[in-house]
Amino acid sequence: MILTASLLDFFLETRKHSENLCTPLEIEDYVVQPVVDVSPPKWHLGHTTWFFEEFILKPHAKDYTVFNEDFSFVFNSYYETVGKRVVRSDRGNLSRPSVQKVYDYRHYVTEAINLLFTENQSTALHNLLEIGIHHEKQHQELLLTDIKYILGNNPLLPSYSKSFVEHPVETHPQDWITIPENTYTIGHNTDDFCYDNELGVHKVYLNEYKISNKLVTNREFIEFISDKGYQKFDLWHAEGWDWVNQHTITNPLYWHCVDGNWHHYTLNGLQKVHLDAPVTHISYYEAFAFAQWKGHRLPTEFEWESAQQYFPWGKRWEWTESAYLAYPNFKKAAGALGEYNGKFMVNQKVLRGGSVATPEKHTRPTYRNFFQTSLRWQYTGLRLVK
Repeated sequence: MILTASLLDFFLETRKHSENLCTPLEIEDYVVQPVVDVSPPKWHLGHTTWFFEEFILKPHAKDYTVFNEDFSFVFNSYYETVGKRVVRSDRGNLSRPSVQKVYDYRHYVTEAINLLFTENQSTALHNLLEIGIHHEKQHQELLLTDIKYILGNNPLLPSYSKSFVEHPVETHPQDWITIPENTYTIGHNTDDFCYDNELGVHKVYLNEYKISNKLVTNREFIEFISDKGYQKFDLWHAEGWDWVNQHTITNPLYWHCVDGNWHHYTLNGLQKVHLDAPVTHISYYEAFAFAQWKGHRLPTEFEWESAQQYFPWGKRWEWTESAYLAYPNFKKAAGALGEYNGKFMVNQKVLRGGSVATPEKHTRPTYRNFFQTSLRWQYTGLRLVK
């Protein structure tokens, strides 16, 4: 457990990082919402602030005055227990409150949290603050990927930052690591922070398998495209094949064929695809079809976790073959915080690892991300098993 003084520093560092991520933005960028899955940057800044106000300051700070009574309605995301909220698809219509007012809100709440924890060091409050910090870190990843989607759908394809390293190349040679048949321990089992969906340490039995020590590259995925992988129905789940045809999917998200060469939109602007960098921004459907095309498969999340010590994880969120379900003895927290993970355990696939958008001090080998099978705006890639 982090000591309170250190935790306060962690809190202030996290709050500052969210604002730093927005430094390259123009004021007009703060309110854009191209699709329902993408939230405007201004909303992320307000929502992460509301979380601290709603779950820590309102119930625990004596004589605390809410910054604005309307902000709970504006910045609540999905917490039914808390009350009514703006429909998710309408977040881009929030021209008011102004960006400046949202920053004023952030500073007001940050100062109030700092004061509260200077005076109160209870374990319960400590735990709430730690959840709030990691909640904001989750939104920092979403904020960056949402900014990419906003700018990547701007007709001018503007650059966000010339210094952001988005496509690191894995330089080690490709190899297949044999993981022996055995019983393995799954789940978070230390005193460090984790989410409730990582708890419920349990054993799983795994047959012997071989897992690639490298992620699938753009070069390999271009071979799949060139071999008409998007046109071969037998490689796809029926639902995936319907998705491909309904949306005319022919390549990963952000890819453009320019004069016969593949380019993709990056946070540095439009760039030529680096053939040896890991492929990214693909759906589970595409990951599954590619694995079928190669004659291999995706790992289960248990295979991934049992093998993670053998390869450098955390470069991309990696699709797994596992449905997002509760571990044994999973228990939802009481009240609104019980809505954090448990109610999403249906019709989603688990992703493991992390990404170039994931902030520091946030993920770990037991971290379980999850998304619907068609979504691609996160830095999602794949690793093969045979």
